Amino acid sequence: MSPIRTGIQGLEVEHWKKIMWSDESRFHLHHADGRVRIWRKQHESMHPICMSTTLQAGGGSVMVWGTFSWHDFSPLIHVEQRLNSTTYLSIVADQVHPVMLMGYSNEDGFFQQDNAPCHGARIVQEWFQEHEGDFTLLRWPPQSPDLNPIEHLWDKVKRAIRQPQPSNLTELDSAIHQAWCQIPHITFQHLVESMTRRIAQY
Repeated sequence: MSPIRTGIQGLEVEHWKKIMWSDESRFHLHHADGRVRIWRKQHESMHPICMSTTLQAGGGSVMVWGTFSWHDFSPLIHVEQRLNSTTYLSIVADQVHPVMLMGYSNEDGFFQQDNAPCHGARIVQEWFQEHEGDFTLLRWPPQSPDLNPIEHLWDKVKRAIRQPQPSNLTELDSAIHQAWCQIPHITFQHLVESMTRRIAQY
């Protein structure tokens, strides 16, 4: 375990304001809750207009990675296929590191990531150790996705992109980025302020 890690217990509100929260999320083109409702007359049970088809694999999906903090948020990064250790390392080195250096010039910033396998890969951990003087890596408790406030942002985006419903992956990708950029700054601050309560209930 890296010596630069620190846990979330006992952090004060001012510490939460210095954390950059991160996560990735997958958005499916076609979303359904599994319940299909069709109104039909008794003799129309096998009529084509009263039958519903299913879409293989939900019609495709888009994965994005993003961050936010009390002060700002990052543009979303489109992730091809799935996030592996090599791809994640390039994101951390090229995107996270410069932002942490500029946003926390006193080297008092924290970076949050969950315990996904690619985050714990050796090459990723070695990179964090090499840059331990630039910022602090927050130790995240296992099996606690609901603690990450960015999950609420993903939920907001998922609700926003359904009106209107994207018809292809290009439209879906565009809708995701647009919805993300339209989240009010005050939303980030409210989520950060909620962390003391979340930890107390954990």
